[in-house]
Amino acid sequence: MWLRLSDAAPQPTIACIWKDSGRQGKCIERARNEKIEEMISEMTAAVLYGKEDLRLERVAVPQAEPGELVVRVGAALTCGTDLKVYRRGYHAMMLKPPMPFGHEFAGVVAEVGAGVTAFREGDRVVAMNSAPCDACFFCRHGQQNLCENLLFNNGTYAEFIRIPARIVEKNTLLVPDGVALEHAALTEPLACVVRGLEESGAKAGDTMVVIGAGPIGLMFMHVAELTGVTVIAVVKREDQIATATLFGATKVLQVEAVEDVVEATRALTSEGRGADVVIDAVASPAAWEWAVDMVRKGGAVNFFGGPPRGTKVQLDTNRLHYGDITLKASFHHTPATCRTAFGLVTNGRFKCAEYITGRAGLDEVPGLFARMMSRGGGSREIKTAVFPGGVPR
Repeated sequence: MWLRLSDAAPQPTIACIWKDSGRQGKCIERARNEKIEEMISEMTAAVLYGKEDLRLERVAVPQAEPGELVVRVGAALTCGTDLKVYRRGYHAMMLKPPMPFGHEFAGVVAEVGAGVTAFREGDRVVAMNSAPCDACFFCRHGQQNLCENLLFNNGTYAEFIRIPARIVEKNTLLVPDGVALEHAALTEPLACVVRGLEESGAKAGDTMVVIGAGPIGLMFMHVAELTGVTVIAVVKREDQIATATLFGATKVLQVEAVEDVVEATRALTSEGRGADVVIDAVASPAAWEWAVDMVRKGGAVNFFGGPPRGTKVQLDTNRLHYGDITLKASFHHTPATCRTAFGLVTNGRFKCAEYITGRAGLDEVPGLFARMMSRGGGSREIKTAVFPGGVPR
């Protein structure tokens, strides 16, 4: 295997000399190819060293231990969580610098560890960024996303990535022929949204307000629309109106175009009573407070966007109590919601092509995140697909 340069030296081509020149040529060519493969012991990867300090480095190519896979990354996607980690320089649960960067991807199996029977070299796969233990208190209570031993995996902005055995077993899926790898990579963030929608109790015929038209907000709009929910979008910029409409919003309210965001949003609901469900997808204290005031009596609010630790908000406790309002926060995904999301991607219902608005090579990743930090109004970017092997033409 090319990942183990030290295991065996390449055999000299002289050992393959044949009287038949055709056989000799083929043997020499095979030996030359094997030597080239064995020499691939390093790869390029993006490593985060701290706040806004992302570097491309040459690192060792990972090797598959028993139960594991090594996957050649076909496409990795930018993500709001990655941007947040880049801005802060760490992630309290998943990452401490220096650390391999990126967590949404799909690719092709390059090496199969001992004992793996469900996959083989050459398979096209999408692997999630985590897997639960299925043994702790939370897993036993059907809350695998809160697993006390949740195993995370990062490092998708690289040529290769190692997939731990638990993720191979529980959260790696075969990508069907005809499904682009960059589309399959949407499975992980979509799985988080699917779980958030399920936890909110939204059903066909309901009205949902989604605050925020970033990548996650747009996913909520689209999945809700596919579920038969009427979507009202609350967006920041004028250019987001068309995007929200594309992904399923029937009514769109631009924050800067009205004096009272809450009053204007409620006016768009039936008899002005408020929405059945409100999703916050911007992670700001103001949006959390808006969400509670936009929902109807007996409705539900999902605080999907997570503000920084220590953030405080003020909520009207009288309205919460006498309005019988349910407050919910959703975090991460489960193996079940990953498979639901994967179904939406692979059956063609989700607008994958429209969702990926940019393409880049691996060498562009540091500059890409720097631009994401400074992009202003007028940017229509949703997600950028990073191709370590070169941007397809």
